[in-house]
Amino acid sequence: MTERKYLHPLKFNTIFKEKIWGGTKINDVLGKDFSPLKNCGETWEISGIEGDLSVVSEGPLQGMTIPEITAMFKEDFLGKKVYEKFGDDFPLLIKFIDAAQDLSIQVHPNNAMAKESHNSLGKTEMWYVLQADEDAKLISGFNKITTKEEYLEHLNNGTLLEILNEEPVKTGDAFLVPPGQVHSIGKGLLIAEIQQSSDVTYRIYDFDRTDDEGNKRELHTEEATNTLDYQLNSNYKIDVKKSLNEVVPLAQTEYFQTNLLEFTTGIIREHYNKDSFIIYVCIEGEAEITTLGQSAKISKGNVVLVPQKFPEVHIKTNSGFKMLETYLP
Repeated sequence: MTERKYLHPLKFNTIFKEKIWGGTKINDVLGKDFSPLKNCGETWEISGIEGDLSVVSEGPLQGMTIPEITAMFKEDFLGKKVYEKFGDDFPLLIKFIDAAQDLSIQVHPNNAMAKESHNSLGKTEMWYVLQADEDAKLISGFNKITTKEEYLEHLNNGTLLEILNEEPVKTGDAFLVPPGQVHSIGKGLLIAEIQQSSDVTYRIYDFDRTDDEGNKRELHTEEATNTLDYQLNSNYKIDVKKSLNEVVPLAQTEYFQTNLLEFTTGIIREHYNKDSFIIYVCIEGEAEITTLGQSAKISKGNVVLVPQKFPEVHIKTNSGFKMLETYLP
């Protein structure tokens, strides 16, 4: 007799990725064992990208991938509006990133450019800093309005850093990175990343580093030059309101909306007005997420997806928690 498959709050197996710039904080800070890899630069916690499909780790749907769940439950899983727009293509990608060294200076395309060149969504992303070493920095945008010609001159002369905006970073900071904005995550940062479901990155400069075999990574100079928004003159640092036991809005974009929840006691989140699944990323503490009798435990470094079918979410805790809550508008 086949076990009955039904929706419930979903947890997924973590996908670990070794990177040339990766470190050990995924294990040291988040408690996620990435052996036998030498380092772990990224974990993909929820992914619908072909070749890296998230698989349910427990419960009646254990072993199923996100596309399989979507095909089976459709709008009960994603939400009617989301399913009509994206079909079986899951629209978000959730990551943790550990930068032991600076990431490359890079840029992402918008929807139109990504669709034309890669048959992909573009990439709008948000970073929330889980932990920052002393004097950690990142690059977000130009430090002045520039032109394509000026940019290329600095790129070719090896002086690109002179026109980029460098931001000091501390734990609890958050940043929004729209398509076209030049950026780089600096060394010493552990972040949670919420983004559109896209793996398209144009690498501009990689600090001339090489892999174990002496090879440099590919650069995408022409694509990046045509993608950059030279008129952007904002670093898009999010003003994070420090507020205990309240829902704090972080990123309100057309592709996702993310709130910060820091609570010392349990709460009930009502999402009846949202036609979307809800994702919870736990960055401190622990809790139990329950809806219509179905529950999933969540703790630091864990991610839980609540299907749209369950618009009332009970979050119970004994010790308090801090979480990112994300859904589609």
